[in-house]
Amino acid sequence: MYMIESKGGAITCMLLALLFLGTWPAIMTLTERRGRLPQHTYLDYTITNLLAAVIIAFTLGQIGPSRPNFITQLSQDNWQSVMFAMAGGIVLSLGNLATQYAWAFVGLSVTEVITSSITVVIGTTLNYFLDDRINRAEILFPGAACFLIAVCFGSAVHKSNAADNKSKLQNFNSLETTSSFQIETNHANSGLAKEKAKEGTAAFLIELEKQRAIKVFGKSTIIGLAITFFAGICFSMFSPAFNLATNDQWHTLKHGVPKLSVYTAFFYFSISAFVIALILNIRFLYWPVLGLPRSSFKAYLNDWNGRGWSFLAGFLCGFGNGLQFMGGQAAGYAAADAVQALPLVSTFWGILLFGEYRRSSRRTYVLLISMLFMFIVAVAVLMASSGHRK
Repeated sequence: MYMIESKGGAITCMLLALLFLGTWPAIMTLTERRGRLPQHTYLDYTITNLLAAVIIAFTLGQIGPSRPNFITQLSQDNWQSVMFAMAGGIVLSLGNLATQYAWAFVGLSVTEVITSSITVVIGTTLNYFLDDRINRAEILFPGAACFLIAVCFGSAVHKSNAADNKSKLQNFNSLETTSSFQIETNHANSGLAKEKAKEGTAAFLIELEKQRAIKVFGKSTIIGLAITFFAGICFSMFSPAFNLATNDQWHTLKHGVPKLSVYTAFFYFSISAFVIALILNIRFLYWPVLGLPRSSFKAYLNDWNGRGWSFLAGFLCGFGNGLQFMGGQAAGYAAADAVQALPLVSTFWGILLFGEYRRSSRRTYVLLISMLFMFIVAVAVLMASSGHRK
């Protein structure tokens, strides 16, 4: 199997993971805003997410002089480590599923800021001690503090942007409690449908509400924030669980049994994530949540609108997670949590693709820039804390 052994190689893996993990949420948001049911999107996503792990296992897990390779480890008595890997996959799957609904309520940027910051504050601390302090604490924890500051800025950005949107919609009577039918009628009567609405305007927000799969007008943002914090807790657990799977810090393996390689652990990790996502999303097809329309497995199979984008999102997330784990195994999983600065990427896509923060107030822009600056500092500091696993 192929092993990353240099600090430079580990940082390269982390940077690529940052790009991939910051892009796939934007693609998932794109399909939801175009009206595709999140259950359909997530079922497609899970297929290619698992396929990415299989590809990595049968390529990088098989080549190179290091032993044991992926196929050999499948038959070894390492079920204790396998359980840790599968537990990590389950909590990651639950977190990813939760964020898919949170994006609609509080926006792509704020969701990623809050979840990634919770992940770093809790996950980095756990990984630091699990890795026997191979990362430099005097650098690592100030980097984690930057993430904590970033989440404060993120919350302020959300509050300020929500106030901006409310101001834009003030000409529409009781818009937040108006039914979708009334919204459509007001839209037509006001003449806003005569031309394409400009991003950031009230007309744009109304058109988005009419088109998207998850309706958010009239619903409390507390729901979105609660879902977001739940996702953050889930995300903070998957990396420490994977760390335990590959390094056996609790000495659960029998004497002489090799530790799981990154590729074998990632394979089992992805299997469990696939199974839990499949079960929950098939259930949500028939018993949807948050007012989504009921669907069926047949309707899912016939829904090709945005399927290619959903498959791409799964590949990006799968390869992104694999790269994160490869970098973490080489330089410490605490340092690899630098990839949780993915709001640097997702905010770019949010502005470019979805018009987030267009025509917002100066206060919102100042807070947004401050948030992004803290993430830039955080990722630089965390990567600088990289160690070397012996």
